[in-house]
Amino acid sequence: MRYLILEDGSIYQGAGFGAELETSGEVVFTTGMTGYQEAITDQSYAGQILVFTNPLIGNYGVTLADYESLKPGIKGVICHQLARRPDSWRMQASLPQFLETLGIPGIQGIDTRALVKKLRVHGTLRGKIAASAADATAIVKELQHLPAMHNIIKQVSTKTAYPVPGAKRNIVVIDFGLKHSILRELSKRDCNCIVLPESATAAQVLAYHPDGVLLSNGPGNPEDMPQAVKMVQEVEQHAPLMGICMGHQIFALANGARTYKMKFGHRGFNHPVREIATGNIGFTSQNHGYAVKADSVDPAQLLITHVEVNDGTVEGLQHKHYPAFSVQFHPDATPGPHDETSLFDYFMQVIDQRKEG
Repeated sequence: MRYLILEDGSIYQGAGFGAELETSGEVVFTTGMTGYQEAITDQSYAGQILVFTNPLIGNYGVTLADYESLKPGIKGVICHQLARRPDSWRMQASLPQFLETLGIPGIQGIDTRALVKKLRVHGTLRGKIAASAADATAIVKELQHLPAMHNIIKQVSTKTAYPVPGAKRNIVVIDFGLKHSILRELSKRDCNCIVLPESATAAQVLAYHPDGVLLSNGPGNPEDMPQAVKMVQEVEQHAPLMGICMGHQIFALANGARTYKMKFGHRGFNHPVREIATGNIGFTSQNHGYAVKADSVDPAQLLITHVEVNDGTVEGLQHKHYPAFSVQFHPDATPGPHDETSLFDYFMQVIDQRKEG
Protein backbone atom coordinates (compact mmCIF):
# COMPACT_ATOMS: atom_id res chain seq x y z
CA MET A 1 0.00 0.00 0.00
CA ARG A 2 1.15 3.53 -0.80
CA TYR A 3 -0.24 6.96 -0.06
CA LEU A 4 -0.30 10.31 -1.82
CA ILE A 5 -0.30 13.10 0.76
CA LEU A 6 -0.92 16.68 -0.40
CA GLU A 7 0.10 19.93 1.27
CA ASP A 8 -3.57 20.77 1.95
CA GLY A 9 -3.85 17.64 4.13
CA SER A 10 -5.61 15.41 1.60
CA ILE A 11 -4.64 11.73 1.64
CA TYR A 12 -5.19 9.25 -1.22
CA GLN A 13 -4.59 5.54 -0.75
CA GLY A 14 -3.56 3.15 -3.51
CA ALA A 15 -1.37 0.24 -4.50
CA GLY A 16 2.29 0.80 -5.31
CA PHE A 17 4.21 -0.14 -8.43
CA GLY A 18 7.56 0.79 -9.90
CA ALA A 19 10.40 1.73 -7.55
CA GLU A 20 9.88 1.28 -3.81
CA LEU A 21 10.79 4.83 -2.87
CA GLU A 22 9.26 7.84 -1.16
CA THR A 23 9.37 11.07 -3.11
CA SER A 24 8.04 14.65 -3.09
CA GLY A 25 7.22 17.10 -5.87
CA GLU A 26 4.63 19.29 -7.54
CA VAL A 27 1.52 17.25 -8.40
CA VAL A 28 0.34 17.99 -11.94
CA PHE A 29 -1.91 16.21 -14.45
CA THR A 30 -1.92 15.39 -18.15
CA THR A 31 -5.02 14.86 -20.29
CA GLY A 32 -3.22 12.78 -22.92
CA MET A 33 -5.02 9.57 -23.88
CA THR A 34 -1.80 7.81 -24.93
CA GLY A 35 1.94 8.37 -24.69
CA TYR A 36 2.58 7.59 -21.05
CA GLN A 37 6.19 6.63 -21.80
CA GLU A 38 6.88 9.83 -23.72
CA ALA A 39 5.31 11.88 -20.91
CA ILE A 40 7.29 10.13 -18.17
CA THR A 41 10.56 10.67 -20.05
CA ASP A 42 9.79 14.31 -20.95
CA GLN A 43 12.20 16.46 -18.94
CA SER A 44 9.59 19.22 -18.72
CA TYR A 45 8.10 17.08 -15.90
CA ALA A 46 11.34 17.16 -13.88
CA GLY A 47 10.61 17.61 -10.18
CA GLN A 48 6.91 16.78 -10.59
CA ILE A 49 4.55 13.91 -9.74
CA LEU A 50 2.41 13.24 -12.79
CA VAL A 51 -1.26 12.23 -12.66
CA PHE A 52 -2.74 10.56 -15.75
CA THR A 53 -6.40 11.45 -16.32
CA ASN A 54 -6.81 8.54 -18.75
CA PRO A 55 -8.12 5.77 -16.45
CA LEU A 56 -5.90 2.97 -17.84
CA ILE A 57 -2.19 3.19 -18.65
CA GLY A 58 0.55 0.66 -19.32
CA ASN A 59 -1.42 -1.49 -21.78
CA TYR A 60 1.25 -1.50 -24.51
CA GLY A 61 4.37 -1.52 -22.34
CA VAL A 62 7.44 0.55 -23.18
CA THR A 63 10.12 0.51 -25.86
CA LEU A 64 13.51 2.17 -26.21
CA ALA A 65 12.42 3.91 -29.42
CA ASP A 66 9.86 6.03 -27.52
CA TYR A 67 12.18 7.56 -24.92
CA GLU A 68 12.22 11.37 -24.90
CA SER A 69 15.21 11.38 -22.54
CA LEU A 70 17.36 8.61 -21.07
CA LYS A 71 17.42 9.88 -17.46
CA PRO A 72 14.05 11.53 -16.79
CA GLY A 73 13.69 13.88 -13.83
CA ILE A 74 10.05 13.09 -13.04
CA LYS A 75 9.43 12.26 -9.37
CA GLY A 76 6.46 9.91 -9.52
CA VAL A 77 3.49 8.53 -11.47
CA ILE A 78 -0.17 8.29 -10.43
CA CYS A 79 -2.95 6.50 -12.30
CA HIS A 80 -6.36 4.98 -11.69
CA GLN A 81 -5.56 1.57 -13.15
CA LEU A 82 -2.41 -0.12 -14.40
CA ALA A 83 -2.87 -2.66 -17.19
CA ARG A 84 -2.48 -6.21 -15.86
CA ARG A 85 -1.40 -7.81 -19.14
CA PRO A 86 0.37 -5.32 -21.41
CA ASP A 87 0.89 -6.49 -24.95
CA SER A 88 2.47 -5.01 -28.08
CA TRP A 89 4.84 -6.31 -30.74
CA ARG A 90 7.10 -3.32 -29.91
CA MET A 91 7.10 -3.89 -26.13
CA GLN A 92 10.50 -4.42 -24.51
CA ALA A 93 9.40 -4.05 -20.87
CA SER A 94 6.28 -3.43 -18.82
CA LEU A 95 5.60 0.00 -17.33
CA PRO A 96 6.27 -1.19 -13.73
CA GLN A 97 9.60 -2.73 -14.82
CA PHE A 98 10.48 0.49 -16.65
CA LEU A 99 9.74 2.67 -13.60
CA GLU A 100 11.61 0.33 -11.27
CA THR A 101 14.69 0.48 -13.50
CA LEU A 102 14.57 4.29 -13.55
CA GLY A 103 13.93 4.58 -9.78
CA ILE A 104 10.48 6.19 -10.17
CA PRO A 105 7.65 5.21 -7.77
CA GLY A 106 4.05 4.88 -8.88
CA ILE A 107 0.57 4.51 -7.34
CA GLN A 108 -2.54 3.00 -8.89
CA GLY A 109 -6.08 2.70 -7.55
CA ILE A 110 -6.44 6.39 -6.69
CA ASP A 111 -9.60 8.32 -7.61
CA THR A 112 -7.81 10.40 -10.23
CA ARG A 113 -10.99 12.25 -11.21
CA ALA A 114 -11.36 13.65 -7.69
CA LEU A 115 -7.64 14.43 -7.53
CA VAL A 116 -7.62 16.31 -10.84
CA LYS A 117 -10.75 18.27 -9.88
CA LYS A 118 -8.91 19.39 -6.75
CA LEU A 119 -5.88 20.51 -8.77
CA ARG A 120 -8.08 22.44 -11.22
CA VAL A 121 -9.87 24.26 -8.39
CA HIS A 122 -6.92 24.91 -6.07
CA GLY A 123 -4.08 24.90 -8.59
CA THR A 124 -0.87 22.91 -8.49
CA LEU A 125 -0.17 21.39 -5.05
CA ARG A 126 2.95 19.84 -3.60
CA GLY A 127 2.64 16.22 -2.61
CA LYS A 128 4.52 13.20 -1.33
CA ILE A 129 4.30 9.53 -2.28
CA ALA A 130 4.73 7.78 1.08
CA ALA A 131 4.77 4.20 2.32
CA SER A 132 2.63 5.14 5.34
CA ALA A 133 0.16 7.83 6.33
CA ALA A 134 0.96 7.50 10.05
CA ASP A 135 3.05 10.68 10.00
CA ALA A 136 0.69 12.57 7.68
CA THR A 137 0.60 15.70 9.87
CA ALA A 138 4.39 16.00 9.82
CA ILE A 139 4.49 15.30 6.09
CA VAL A 140 1.93 18.06 5.41
CA LYS A 141 4.07 20.56 7.35
CA GLU A 142 7.14 19.36 5.45
CA LEU A 143 5.36 19.91 2.12
CA GLN A 144 4.10 23.35 3.11
CA HIS A 145 7.66 24.45 3.81
CA LEU A 146 9.28 22.93 0.74
CA PRO A 147 11.18 25.65 -1.15
CA ALA A 148 10.06 26.47 -4.66
CA MET A 149 11.96 24.68 -7.42
CA HIS A 150 14.70 26.80 -8.96
CA ASN A 151 17.32 26.21 -11.66
CA ILE A 152 15.96 22.75 -12.38
CA ILE A 153 17.01 23.11 -16.03
CA LYS A 154 20.64 22.87 -14.92
CA GLN A 155 19.88 19.39 -13.55
CA VAL A 156 18.39 18.00 -16.77
CA SER A 157 20.42 19.73 -19.50
CA THR A 158 23.36 17.99 -21.13
CA LYS A 159 26.69 18.82 -19.51
CA THR A 160 28.71 18.54 -22.71
CA ALA A 161 28.11 19.32 -26.37
CA TYR A 162 27.29 16.43 -28.70
CA PRO A 163 26.53 16.10 -32.42
CA VAL A 164 23.57 14.61 -34.29
CA PRO A 165 25.06 14.33 -37.79
CA GLY A 166 23.29 15.35 -40.96
CA ALA A 167 24.18 16.63 -44.42
CA LYS A 168 22.33 19.91 -44.81
CA ARG A 169 21.71 22.94 -42.58
CA ASN A 170 23.87 23.41 -39.47
CA ILE A 171 21.58 23.79 -36.45
CA VAL A 172 22.68 24.57 -32.90
CA VAL A 173 20.16 23.19 -30.40
CA ILE A 174 20.17 24.60 -26.86
CA ASP A 175 19.18 21.88 -24.40
CA PHE A 176 16.90 23.24 -21.67
CA GLY A 177 15.42 19.74 -21.16
CA LEU A 178 15.38 18.59 -24.76
CA LYS A 179 12.86 16.07 -26.09
CA HIS A 180 14.44 13.60 -28.50
CA SER A 181 11.46 14.05 -30.83
CA ILE A 182 12.75 17.54 -31.65
CA LEU A 183 16.03 16.03 -32.80
CA ARG A 184 14.11 13.43 -34.80
CA GLU A 185 12.21 16.16 -36.65
CA LEU A 186 15.45 17.96 -37.46
CA SER A 187 17.03 14.68 -38.58
CA LYS A 188 14.08 14.03 -40.92
CA ARG A 189 15.10 17.26 -42.63
CA ASP A 190 18.72 16.05 -42.77
CA CYS A 191 19.97 18.81 -40.47
CA ASN A 192 23.47 18.64 -39.04
CA CYS A 193 22.90 19.38 -35.34
CA ILE A 194 25.12 20.22 -32.41
CA VAL A 195 23.43 20.13 -29.00
CA LEU A 196 24.79 22.57 -26.41
CA PRO A 197 24.16 22.89 -22.64
CA GLU A 198 21.77 25.46 -21.20
CA SER A 199 24.77 27.50 -20.06
CA ALA A 200 26.02 28.13 -23.62
CA THR A 201 27.00 31.73 -24.28
CA ALA A 202 26.32 33.65 -27.47
CA ALA A 203 30.01 33.41 -28.38
CA GLN A 204 29.94 29.63 -27.96
CA VAL A 205 26.80 29.31 -30.07
CA LEU A 206 28.04 31.55 -32.86
CA ALA A 207 31.44 29.81 -32.91
CA TYR A 208 29.69 26.92 -34.69
CA HIS A 209 28.59 29.30 -37.49
CA PRO A 210 25.01 28.02 -37.28
CA ASP A 211 22.52 28.36 -40.11
CA GLY A 212 19.89 28.36 -37.38
CA VAL A 213 19.46 28.04 -33.61
CA LEU A 214 16.70 26.09 -31.85
CA LEU A 215 15.78 26.70 -28.20
CA SER A 216 14.29 23.53 -26.70
CA ASN A 217 11.58 22.79 -24.17
CA GLY A 218 12.40 22.39 -20.49
CA PRO A 219 11.07 22.45 -16.91
CA GLY A 220 10.64 25.17 -14.32
CA ASN A 221 10.57 28.95 -14.27
CA PRO A 222 12.05 30.73 -17.32
CA GLU A 223 13.05 33.66 -15.11
CA ASP A 224 15.67 31.36 -13.55
CA MET A 225 17.59 31.56 -16.84
CA PRO A 226 18.99 35.13 -17.13
CA GLN A 227 22.15 33.89 -18.87
CA ALA A 228 20.04 32.19 -21.56
CA VAL A 229 18.01 35.38 -22.01
CA LYS A 230 21.21 37.33 -22.56
CA MET A 231 22.46 34.70 -25.02
CA VAL A 232 19.27 34.92 -27.08
CA GLN A 233 19.42 38.72 -27.20
CA GLU A 234 22.76 38.44 -29.01
CA VAL A 235 22.19 35.32 -31.11
CA GLU A 236 18.87 36.44 -32.63
CA GLN A 237 20.75 39.29 -34.33
CA HIS A 238 23.03 36.88 -36.18
CA ALA A 239 21.12 33.66 -36.97
CA PRO A 240 17.54 32.51 -37.56
CA LEU A 241 16.02 31.27 -34.33
CA MET A 242 13.14 28.99 -33.31
CA GLY A 243 11.91 28.50 -29.74
CA ILE A 244 9.72 25.68 -28.42
CA CYS A 245 7.94 25.70 -25.02
CA MET A 246 10.62 26.89 -22.55
CA GLY A 247 12.47 28.23 -25.58
CA HIS A 248 9.37 30.30 -26.41
CA GLN A 249 9.31 31.79 -22.92
CA ILE A 250 13.03 32.61 -22.92
CA PHE A 251 12.66 34.18 -26.39
CA ALA A 252 9.83 36.34 -25.00
CA LEU A 253 11.89 37.42 -21.98
CA ALA A 254 14.82 38.27 -24.26
CA ASN A 255 12.58 40.73 -26.09
CA GLY A 256 11.08 42.53 -23.13
CA ALA A 257 8.00 40.42 -22.34
CA ARG A 258 7.24 38.86 -18.95
CA THR A 259 6.06 35.43 -17.84
CA TYR A 260 3.81 34.14 -15.06
CA LYS A 261 3.01 30.83 -13.32
CA MET A 262 -0.29 29.35 -14.45
CA LYS A 263 -2.87 27.93 -12.02
CA PHE A 264 -2.49 24.34 -13.23
CA GLY A 265 -0.81 24.68 -16.62
CA HIS A 266 -1.37 23.05 -19.99
CA ARG A 267 -0.43 19.38 -20.17
CA GLY A 268 -1.87 17.07 -22.81
CA PHE A 269 -2.33 16.53 -26.54
CA ASN A 270 -5.69 18.19 -27.20
CA HIS A 271 -5.06 21.93 -26.84
CA PRO A 272 -6.63 23.96 -29.68
CA VAL A 273 -4.46 26.82 -30.93
CA ARG A 274 -5.54 29.51 -33.39
CA GLU A 275 -3.11 31.05 -35.87
CA ILE A 276 -4.16 34.69 -35.85
CA ALA A 277 -3.15 35.52 -39.44
CA THR A 278 -5.24 32.74 -41.04
CA GLY A 279 -7.78 31.87 -38.37
CA ASN A 280 -6.78 28.22 -38.75
CA ILE A 281 -7.05 26.07 -35.62
CA GLY A 282 -4.66 23.21 -34.95
CA PHE A 283 -4.69 20.75 -32.07
CA THR A 284 -1.40 20.68 -30.21
CA SER A 285 0.69 18.84 -27.65
CA GLN A 286 1.61 20.97 -24.63
CA ASN A 287 3.45 20.65 -21.34
CA HIS A 288 4.08 23.87 -19.44
CA GLY A 289 3.26 25.53 -16.13
CA TYR A 290 4.39 29.04 -17.10
CA ALA A 291 3.20 31.32 -19.91
CA VAL A 292 3.91 34.69 -21.52
CA LYS A 293 1.88 37.68 -20.31
CA ALA A 294 0.00 38.98 -23.33
CA ASP A 295 -0.10 42.59 -22.11
CA SER A 296 3.69 42.59 -21.63
CA VAL A 297 4.47 41.86 -25.29
CA ASP A 298 6.00 44.95 -26.93
CA PRO A 299 4.22 45.37 -30.31
CA ALA A 300 7.26 47.24 -31.63
CA GLN A 301 9.38 44.11 -31.13
CA LEU A 302 7.12 41.06 -31.22
CA LEU A 303 3.98 39.96 -33.03
CA ILE A 304 1.64 37.50 -31.31
CA THR A 305 1.01 34.84 -33.95
CA HIS A 306 -0.90 32.10 -32.08
CA VAL A 307 -3.30 31.98 -29.12
CA GLU A 308 -4.86 29.12 -27.15
CA VAL A 309 -8.57 28.93 -27.98
CA ASN A 310 -9.77 28.03 -24.47
CA ASP A 311 -7.99 30.64 -22.36
CA GLY A 312 -6.26 33.04 -24.77
CA THR A 313 -2.72 32.08 -23.68
CA VAL A 314 0.04 33.43 -25.93
CA GLU A 315 1.08 30.42 -28.02
CA GLY A 316 3.29 31.96 -30.70
CA LEU A 317 5.56 34.98 -31.26
CA GLN A 318 7.37 36.40 -34.29
CA HIS A 319 10.14 38.98 -34.09
CA LYS A 320 9.47 42.07 -36.22
CA HIS A 321 13.13 42.81 -37.02
CA TYR A 322 14.95 39.46 -36.93
CA PRO A 323 14.22 36.03 -38.50
CA ALA A 324 13.14 34.60 -35.15
CA PHE A 325 9.94 33.02 -33.88
CA SER A 326 8.66 30.75 -31.13
CA VAL A 327 5.70 28.59 -30.14
CA GLN A 328 4.49 27.50 -26.71
CA PHE A 329 3.26 24.12 -27.94
CA HIS A 330 5.21 21.12 -29.30
CA PRO A 331 5.17 20.91 -33.11
CA ASP A 332 7.17 17.68 -32.71
CA ALA A 333 4.20 16.14 -30.79
CA THR A 334 5.07 12.58 -29.86
CA PRO A 335 2.57 11.33 -29.28
CA GLY A 336 -0.15 13.73 -30.28
CA PRO A 337 -1.57 15.55 -33.29
CA HIS A 338 0.80 16.42 -36.11
CA ASP A 339 -1.15 19.54 -37.12
CA GLU A 340 1.84 21.84 -36.57
CA THR A 341 4.88 19.83 -37.72
CA SER A 342 5.06 22.18 -40.71
CA LEU A 343 6.63 24.75 -38.39
CA PHE A 344 9.90 22.84 -38.73
CA ASP A 345 9.58 23.24 -42.52
CA TYR A 346 8.93 26.94 -42.00
CA PHE A 347 12.11 27.16 -39.92
CA MET A 348 14.03 25.52 -42.79
CA GLN A 349 12.55 28.10 -45.22
CA VAL A 350 13.58 30.98 -42.95
CA ILE A 351 17.11 29.57 -42.81
CA ASP A 352 17.33 29.08 -46.59
CA GLN A 353 16.02 32.59 -47.32
CA ARG A 354 18.62 34.03 -44.95
CA LYS A 355 21.41 32.05 -46.64
CA GLU A 356 20.28 33.09 -50.13
CA GLY A 357 20.00 36.72 -49.09
